Amino acid sequence: MTGNNSTTRPKGAEFSRRDFLRSGAAVATATLAPGVTLIAFGGSQAQARADAGKRWGLLIDAGRCDPDCSACVTACSDENGWKDTGHPETDAQWIRKVTLKNKFTGHVSSAPVMCQHCEEPPCVDVCPTGASFKRVDGIVLVDKHTCIGCRYCMMACPFSARSFIHEPVNNQKTHAPRGQGTVESCTLCVHRVDNGGTPACVEACAATGNEAIIFGDLNDPTSDIAKRLAEYPTSSLRPDLALNPGVRYSNL
Repeated sequence: MTGNNSTTRPKGAEFSRRDFLRSGAAVATATLAPGVTLIAFGGSQAQARADAGKRWGLLIDAGRCDPDCSACVTACSDENGWKDTGHPETDAQWIRKVTLKNKFTGHVSSAPVMCQHCEEPPCVDVCPTGASFKRVDGIVLVDKHTCIGCRYCMMACPFSARSFIHEPVNNQKTHAPRGQGTVESCTLCVHRVDNGGTPACVEACAATGNEAIIFGDLNDPTSDIAKRLAEYPTSSLRPDLALNPGVRYSNL
């Protein structure tokens, strides 16, 4: 069964493998909440923390991803302060689980989808203010101060990976600024990465024993992720667009 490509894709929607592959800096100190400022994702500051020699990415093994497991989604929500209230038309969806069904064999698998951190991100190309930007290490972010909420980036993203914040934001995290009227998406837990850590989804998946998500430097041939990419066949979403995503999939 195939699904549509709208930005409000229902939770738990089923897709065929083919459909899945096709779906694919001003600085300010405006306070959002006590201790939280929009400056956190300001372009110049965020770029200063990046290493131009690295290209951070994820390798997701759908063969190891338990369809009934949502540890990665829960971890992302807890880490970054967004909540899934069961209303996908307005809820934030930094990461979501997608069910894949082979129309010919009936085989069902599952995989998480998030911002693909493209080398050539369409969201950056269409942003009129420069709020959507890519760091030199490949992480794609949104500067919440310069985002005007036009949502062009949401329309340009072929992966439905961005969300618009409709409601006032309360009790947010200092490391993950959010603001009503702005757009947001997976940051690859940039606050963790910049301090030598790994994204929350990767850590949570490893804790379940599934180890379906691997994080690392795609430019480092000695890294675990680079070795696996060189050894096993993998796929990217929407390869026809030549975006060279930093997120790769195996066993789809």
